[in-house]
Amino acid sequence: MGRVYIIAEAGVNHNGSLDMALRLVDEAAAAGADAVKFQTFKAARIASASAGKAEYQKRTTDGAESQLAMLKRLELDEPAHLRLMDRCQEKGIAFLSTPFDLESLDLLVKLGVSWLKIPSGEITNGPLLLAAGKSGLPLVLSTGMADPAEIRAALGVLALGMVGGEEPGMEAFERAYNSEAGQKALRQRVTLLHCTTEYPAPLEDVNLRAMAFMREAFGLPVGYSDHTEGLAVPTAAVALGACLIEKHFTLDRSLPGPDHKASLEPGDLGRMVEAVRAVELALGRPDKAPAPSELKNRPVARKSLVAARPVARGEVFTPDNLTVKRPGTGISPLRYWEFLGRPADREYAADEVIA
Repeated sequence: MGRVYIIAEAGVNHNGSLDMALRLVDEAAAAGADAVKFQTFKAARIASASAGKAEYQKRTTDGAESQLAMLKRLELDEPAHLRLMDRCQEKGIAFLSTPFDLESLDLLVKLGVSWLKIPSGEITNGPLLLAAGKSGLPLVLSTGMADPAEIRAALGVLALGMVGGEEPGMEAFERAYNSEAGQKALRQRVTLLHCTTEYPAPLEDVNLRAMAFMREAFGLPVGYSDHTEGLAVPTAAVALGACLIEKHFTLDRSLPGPDHKASLEPGDLGRMVEAVRAVELALGRPDKAPAPSELKNRPVARKSLVAARPVARGEVFTPDNLTVKRPGTGISPLRYWEFLGRPADREYAADEVIA
């Protein structure tokens, strides 16, 4: 298993403030994350005036405010993106952002991001998926709220964007997915993310075993985007083979805004990074052999064949005079029965290891 890629998801936890966004970059870098990720969108392009808020958004923001009004407050313009990218370069952390509309996707491609993440809510957004496939960039597809058929359909759209050759349509997407060129392109460019789209996500709804199902079903690397509270679940996801971990974080969980309550504060983000690195180190390799650190303990912890009492030369070994004790520097006790009935080759004192 390679090194797990850790994304500190700042998202919209800047509350529309560039200064706060810059501080989020600083904290993500200090925590040891590989990347800090924001969200890029034009509110008017992703939500209508009649679009309602999710229940968690109603609980954490002004309930009378529309989703559109909330999103307008959380937009980051192009100059803000450039400032954040410069800050990321200064701090030695990758800048990433999630596009929610075609204009925002084009902006991120123009700005030179290293890859694109398609959020769970856009997994059925055919035009956005097609444009992402055509971008030439590596892609991460989050699968919250989706079933296998929807994941396959989305991958088909991405595949057609990558290989081209046909006008878009459901049959064309399926042919692109099933084609050798489409499968090769998906394997080269796409990582899937398991996700439970609720904030915070109930533990009983997490289903980390879905990662193994997705890996087998689609033949692609699988990571995990976490919305649970605490550190246990993302750490467990690494133990189950997640190649990428994404976790929301905030400067202060008590701040107003849709995602703060389901986010880690900087100290806990750092502890999560440490836990992930510890687990990936502990996972090791798919074999079983004594570790170098434990070899020195073999003679101490294991046992040998030992004289249970004084044994004269030529005396036959029996259960009465042959036993098993530490240290493990002599003959393995697995050979105990081989020595019963055999005459002693020399005299042995009590507790002496049999030569």
